[in-house]
This record gives sequence, C-alpha cells and structure tokens, in this order.
Amino acid sequence: TPCEDAGARRRCATPYAFSPDMESGKRRGMDLKSAWLATRQWVPFSLRTMAYGTVSLTLGPLTPQRSASLWAMRRWCQASARGLDIEIQASGLENVPPGVFIYSSNHQSVLDILVLGAVLPGDFKWAAKRSLMKIPFLGWHLKLAGHVPVDRTVGSRAAVEAIARFEQVLRNGKPLLVFPEGTRSEDGVLRQFKNGGFYAAVRAGVPVVPVAIDGTHLLMKKGAIDTGDGTMRIVRVRVGAPIAVRPDGREGARVNDLRDRTHAAVSELLRSIGGRVEAPAGASAASEPPAGGAQTEQAPG
Repeated sequence: TPCEDAGARRRCATPYAFSPDMESGKRRGMDLKSAWLATRQWVPFSLRTMAYGTVSLTLGPLTPQRSASLWAMRRWCQASARGLDIEIQASGLENVPPGVFIYSSNHQSVLDILVLGAVLPGDFKWAAKRSLMKIPFLGWHLKLAGHVPVDRTVGSRAAVEAIARFEQVLRNGKPLLVFPEGTRSEDGVLRQFKNGGFYAAVRAGVPVVPVAIDGTHLLMKKGAIDTGDGTMRIVRVRVGAPIAVRPDGREGARVNDLRDRTHAAVSELLRSIGGRVEAPAGASAASEPPAGGAQTEQAPG
C-alpha cells in the first residue's frame, strides 16, 4: 500500500504537513506578500525619483556648480532611506578632507547608494554602471550632474577608458566614489579589490578615503524586489582617515600599495561596525581590473 514504508507512514500520519497544495499555497502567499511590500516601497520611491529628478534637471543648469542637482540628489537619498525605514548610523565624517579625493567603499546592496548619498559630504561623483544612464529621471540626472558611466565589459580597453574618466573628474576638482570590489557582496563579506580607482588616484595624486558600510545586505539582497518588513533596519557607515599615495616608485607598485592599504583600512572599519571580512589586504587584488564602478542593476545612483 502507499503507506507501507516508514517514510510513507510518516507522510500518511501528517498529510497536511506534506501537502503539495499547502506548500504551493505558502509560496503563493510569500509571493503576494513580497509583491505587496515591493509596491508599497517602490511606488513612493519612483514618485520621489521623478520629483527630485525634475528639480535637478530644471534648476541644476541655472545654479552655480549645478548646486541644485547636488541638493536634489542629497534630499532624494535621505528621503528614500527614511521612506524605507532605514536608520543610518554614521561615524568618522570628520575624517573627510577638503579638496579632491576618492571615496573607496565596500558594496553590499543596491541600498548602499541611498545610504552613502545621504550621509557622505562633498559634491562627489559616482562611478555608475552605464545602463543606469538610460533610466528616466535617474539617468538624466546622472548625465547632467557629471557622474561617471562605467562599461562593465571585462577587458583592458574598458578599464583604460574608465580610469581616464575617473582622472578627468578628479582633475576637474571633484571627489569621486568607487566600489573597488566591482560588484555587490551577496553575504556582506568584504571581497578582493580591483585596481581601477587606485590607478586614477595615483595618476592624479589624490588621497583615498576608506569607507565601510554594513547592514544593507540584510535588508535587500541581490535579486530581491523588496526590503522586507523586519524591525532591524539599522545600517552603519564609518569613514576612515585619508590614505596618501606613496610618492615614489613604479606606478604599478604604487597602485598595488595603495590598493592593499585601502583594503586593510576598509577591513578594519568594517570589523569595527560588526561587518565580516574574508581575506587580508595582501590577498586582496586582481592585477588588472575593470574599473571598480558600482554594479547596481537596480541601483538608483
């Protein structure tokens, strides 16, 4: 009979626990809940994007240094983080120097853009995936405000072009923000760093400011459509002291040195706010990168 073996007897004794219909119902319920959360969270987000994008597009060209675009970006990030019930705890902001530099941050989630844009000072430019430039309002703002499109194609030509764009931003007197891991860490663990942003720092002679962020990967994992409805929504950001470029030596050696010191600094910052680190700085590098821009398929910036 269907209930003769031990496993079958257990299933027969508790038929509802193993009912395919019930399992299917649970999945449908979870899908509906996720869809509802996504709608509740991202419809207001889209409306904010259109509103602040319009401010940037219309008033940005009329203000000195496109200051209206910077204001719109900052308010959009802050309002969007609040709208998703994210509590940001930032420290070390006093370490941000005046002038030109590169922010170098670990990358856990698409939400990093909102969090970092809300708290990091300065009129810095993002290294953003080129496809983001095609998104209405968001992409239009990114182009107008001078953010840097990065071609995610792996290859020396893409790397050289990205580094040249990074250098141009720095030589124009603007800070730059890069994610040197090159993509989001699905489990929040710090990964190896690529070299692109560090080449730009060495060639332009500007310091790197290490930044650690932790908690966003718990709110919205790669591929998720909502940020969940849990109560623990704290994201921590810590900024470290600027790291100067070594003044002498071959370019490649100076790039590797800067990359490894930055990885060590971000590692320590990440540990200090409760994050996870996979490898020591000395093991942290690919020798020839694509450029360390944000891998943000759904990213707002």
